[in-house]
Amino acid sequence: MTTFAEKKSPTLPKSDLDLILFGQRLRHIRRSRGLTLAELGERVGRAPSVLSLLENGRREPKLSLIEALAGALGVQTDDLIRREAPSRRAQLEIALEEAQRDPIYAGLKLPYLRPGPRLPTDVIEHVLALYQELRRQHTKPTATPEEARASNADLRSMMRDRGNYFAEIERAAEQALATVSYSGGALSQGMLLSVVSHHGFAVRYVQDLPRSARSVTDLRNRRIYLRQESLGMHTPRAVLLQTLGHFILGHSAPTDFAEFLRQRVEANYFAAAVLVPEQAAVSFLRGAKENRNLSVEDLRDVFSVSYEMAAHRFTNLATHHLDLTCHFVKNDSGGVIYKAYENDGIIFPTDPTGAIEGQRMCRYWSGRQIFTVADRFSPYYQYSDTPAGTYWCVASVDPGSERGFAITLGVPFDDARWFRGRDTTRRTRSTCPDPSCCVRPPARLAERWEGQAWPSARAHSHVLSALPSGSFPGVDEADVYTFLDRHERD
Repeated sequence: MTTFAEKKSPTLPKSDLDLILFGQRLRHIRRSRGLTLAELGERVGRAPSVLSLLENGRREPKLSLIEALAGALGVQTDDLIRREAPSRRAQLEIALEEAQRDPIYAGLKLPYLRPGPRLPTDVIEHVLALYQELRRQHTKPTATPEEARASNADLRSMMRDRGNYFAEIERAAEQALATVSYSGGALSQGMLLSVVSHHGFAVRYVQDLPRSARSVTDLRNRRIYLRQESLGMHTPRAVLLQTLGHFILGHSAPTDFAEFLRQRVEANYFAAAVLVPEQAAVSFLRGAKENRNLSVEDLRDVFSVSYEMAAHRFTNLATHHLDLTCHFVKNDSGGVIYKAYENDGIIFPTDPTGAIEGQRMCRYWSGRQIFTVADRFSPYYQYSDTPAGTYWCVASVDPGSERGFAITLGVPFDDARWFRGRDTTRRTRSTCPDPSCCVRPPARLAERWEGQAWPSARAHSHVLSALPSGSFPGVDEADVYTFLDRHERD
């Protein structure tokens, strides 16, 4: 008879107990003891049908029942709830169960294949190999460079329409911070790890992370692996929150390149919104605006983030909260744009698809001019006259960046009055996209050197090929799986 105390016994949190794994371990240990379901059921006071449901991962056990089963089988409770399959055969059976629950597999409308003892192991291996290929084909977001640039252009248009402000992600970040009673200022490492722990993950810093990944998440053991390094916006704190953001925002494996880009933007936004929380940042920025002393570097210092993240975060909040339009650019020393955003009317160079990324900005813009000054790590202020109007900009080369990228934040001329550095006397004139501005060499030089120069171009092979295949383009899955297998028992 079931006692009242047993009825009130709590169940293990779902995040802590894998029902399929538990069932496999229970079946494996029961059979190793030579017990039938009926015999084990008699020992713990449960019907064989109840134990069958447990072994098939179809019922969640109460903690008291797990303890009773462990006692009846002569093992420790941990032996039943350990997060690893008891044998290779059990691992294959678990994988087959999970495959058949995948909507991609279910879409084939095949009859259920029960992974019982009579099903040969090689049959399971064949089915799983076919399933993996089916999943790879279904989720393969391979895109040509043209398709990728078109996806980027569509994404930037959406961001412009909403002023680069995502209210739903701001709420998600606020809720995450509420779990650690955040009250203001820079987020401490302890608070950050508490946020991650609250959502059921542990953090591991390693030196052998696959080169193609910024982080790797072991979903089975709920671990996030990171490399301990500092790379601009991709510091360990930022990468950790970007990774967590995918799960908090409900992302699933992307099915095409456009979805991959959207998820990446949302995860980056979430990380910035946690490290530079909306309420605290807006209060700080409004005060600075009232004092006509807005600056990216102050936002960076107050919240202990990179210059790039501070500039990126400013674009999230400027239009919605400060009534300011702006633009943001990340470019290398040659002027090639890696990331850009605008809602202030500035005209970025674009390709025929409307994409900005990969284009070369005018050499007279501040993002390129900063590479001509002696101190490129201090704020560089400049006014730029362009066909779309005059803009005030501040640029800086982020010293934490792995490749020396320049980060630029700019606003229309009239809004310069709210910013520190508005009194600069630097001013340039750009007529791009007119080729005579800086694309074509000056007539004097062209006349002297045309036909007399043969440069050896630096090859960019990615321009000629499709983007890497897989759900997460550019990530070497073989390296990732080998890495996880190596660290699972750490």
